[in-house]
Amino acid sequence: MAPPARVAPDARAAHAPVGGRPPWPGRRARARLLVGATLALALAPLAKMALDLYLGRLGANPIEAILDRLGFWTLTLLTLSLVPTPAHELLGLSWPVRIRRTLGLFAFSYATLHLLWYVGVDQLLDLELLVQDVVKRRFMTVGFAAWLLLVPLAVTSTDGWVRRLGYARWKRLHRLVYAAAALGAVHFVWRVKADLRRPSIFLAALAVLLLARLVPRAAARRVRAALGR
Repeated sequence: MAPPARVAPDARAAHAPVGGRPPWPGRRARARLLVGATLALALAPLAKMALDLYLGRLGANPIEAILDRLGFWTLTLLTLSLVPTPAHELLGLSWPVRIRRTLGLFAFSYATLHLLWYVGVDQLLDLELLVQDVVKRRFMTVGFAAWLLLVPLAVTSTDGWVRRLGYARWKRLHRLVYAAAALGAVHFVWRVKADLRRPSIFLAALAVLLLARLVPRAAARRVRAALGR
């Protein structure tokens, strides 16, 4: 019988786990895991809504309950999509930037579902009533305006559109996300009217995130101005 083939010590060391643990996934594998986890978490509210609807756990008015949940998760995901940039600029964290696009697209998807649920299920495709609501009810006006602002952001979210528009113009366009988020929060405030706790949390979070973008930029401009003297 032939003796077993010898493996060079360097080759064994290259494949052996450190400390008996499996090797840490590479950068691409970690990026895929991060995006996959984000997809799962973003889809979880939809799965919960479907389960609660099936089990009859949405209260006396399930249509309104789903409408409210879709709106809440739209604002939640939209707010979360604003976190990666200041997290990178102020804290040096790069991994949130990898899921920024995914969060933004899911925010648009929830916003679209929110609108379609209102038009198709709540109003039974009465488009004339929808137009009247948008024109006459201020919370509907700002909510619809927020959705309209999200449409071009979702369409131009691909790398191809970044190249077509140029990064500077693309970046200026996508700053509209702050206006969309603010309008969405105002829509929430005007819709609930009485219990303003959750809308206030969104407004406070958006204010903090906006300051986190503006304050470092103002400081950087002052530094550049001082150095240029």
